[in-house]
Amino acid sequence: MTLLNFQQRGSGPDLILIHGLLGSLENLAMIAKPLSEQFTVTSVDVRNHGSSFAENNMDYQVLAQDVINLMDYLNIEKSAVLGHSMGGKIAMQLALNRSHRVEKLIVADIAPVEYPAHHTHILNGLQSLDLNQLTSRSQADKALSEYVEEAGVRQFLLRNLSVEQGKLRFKCHLDNIVNCYPQIMTAYQGSEQFTAPTIFIKGGNSDYILAEHKTRINELFPNAKAKIIQGAGHWLHAEKTVAFNKIVLDFLLS
Repeated sequence: MTLLNFQQRGSGPDLILIHGLLGSLENLAMIAKPLSEQFTVTSVDVRNHGSSFAENNMDYQVLAQDVINLMDYLNIEKSAVLGHSMGGKIAMQLALNRSHRVEKLIVADIAPVEYPAHHTHILNGLQSLDLNQLTSRSQADKALSEYVEEAGVRQFLLRNLSVEQGKLRFKCHLDNIVNCYPQIMTAYQGSEQFTAPTIFIKGGNSDYILAEHKTRINELFPNAKAKIIQGAGHWLHAEKTVAFNKIVLDFLLS
């Protein structure tokens, strides 16, 4: 059995952090570090991301099982779970399939619904990078700017590049992510419920969680509450870290 790459820090009750599409465990460091003062925080690289293994299947049941396998390996019987974006969908799948393994659920700016394909330009841009010709991140940034206008988004995406023996290479398994992209956009199809404490945290400027999603959220998570962070977009934990961490800590300690 192949295990996800992970990083563990702190002591106390368990908390698992799951990043979003094209991210890695480093993306949630601003959550992991302060919370590790009161919790044992386990941050994971989702398969095909960061330093985790490559596999051409990203069905959410499989992604949730990856986390269960790691929990078993680390002897974590039950844990609070926090996921952002795609990681939030993994966290929801985990809670709905294995409710006895999840203490509390924190979902950051995503709903259990199907989303239209809206990362195509990003994936096309990353695939267009000729790493045999590019010799620096600045060159890669310039090339990617033809596809991705926002400098902050490009900066986030280019964290997937590493330099080895003077050559750029992708740390993530980009081809698998592109192949599996339709799976990543899918909705939760089951009818199980997760009745333990749950919180959805929405960025006020983000359209990932909409009023029309409320019915489905309440069907699956009858004990869910919601918080909105004004002035934050989809990357709410990075844009409003202090506010985000306070919401998370208050929820975990309640």
